[in-house]
Amino acid sequence: MRRMGEAQGQLMDNFYSSSCPNVEAIVRQVVLTKINQTFVTIPATLRLYFHDCFVEGCDASVIIASPNNDAEKDAQDNLSLAGDGFDTVVKAKQAVEAQCPGVVSCADILAIAARDVVFLAGGPAYNVELGRRDGLISQASRVAGHLPEPTFNLIQLNTIFAKNNLSQTDMIALSGAHTLGFSHCTRFANRLYSFSPFNPIDPTLDPTYAQQLMQECPQNVDPQIAINMDPVTPRTFDNVYFQNLVGGKGLFTSDQVLFTDPASQPTVMDFAQNSGDFSGAFITAMTKLGRVGVKTGNQGEIRRDCTAFNS
Repeated sequence: MRRMGEAQGQLMDNFYSSSCPNVEAIVRQVVLTKINQTFVTIPATLRLYFHDCFVEGCDASVIIASPNNDAEKDAQDNLSLAGDGFDTVVKAKQAVEAQCPGVVSCADILAIAARDVVFLAGGPAYNVELGRRDGLISQASRVAGHLPEPTFNLIQLNTIFAKNNLSQTDMIALSGAHTLGFSHCTRFANRLYSFSPFNPIDPTLDPTYAQQLMQECPQNVDPQIAINMDPVTPRTFDNVYFQNLVGGKGLFTSDQVLFTDPASQPTVMDFAQNSGDFSGAFITAMTKLGRVGVKTGNQGEIRRDCTAFNS
């Protein structure tokens, strides 16, 4: 008989089949209710999952709240995470606890919720691997350098994804999550007003789109103003993001570079033309993302409250 410790690192589709068989139905009901209150739930939950997995692994460390504002969520790169993502996981955890106390990790609930918001926005359905435990470290100081920046070029993007065992194709597919959600003007203002001494506007931007962005984001705009990442179908999970890149309508430098760099352009063209290819690649990438740095077996803990360590 194997000891628990020897089975570490193994996630499985039916991890809670005997200990909490209804967990996925419970989470989906909470996610549905939350989406009916605000659409922001969808991009917020998906982005929360990505930000969680890239720092300390997929262990719900990003959800910890600190009285001193020095937890992972307090880092500069995480301040723009929308509260609706956190709220979704906290509410889902409360609903799960009511039926299966102390059994299901916050990390797994976030993984299930991220899958559900993709599907409920029109994206592909897939089975989510489970069995993660919640991490015991959440520090703002450990975030910098672990998340991709909107100014990154292809080499920088590939490098930071490769650290998490994700390929260039995985990275491009996950970037497709920018078919949903929104960004604050400050994250791309340099492409409109100060790109280079000779070109204030980034020449890879479609000129009409650039004018539209300048109207929505004038130079001294309120920092709270946010605009859609996908100007065409901002509430649908589809491959229009990639069609936008082909048309020069990628919002971030790190979006548009996927089309302008010859090394990644063929994948963007394929995803733009074949939604099935994108969906398949996205499922593969989300599954691999969900394995990043996971704690299993006797590592970590099963938090009772997603915002606080048990001890």
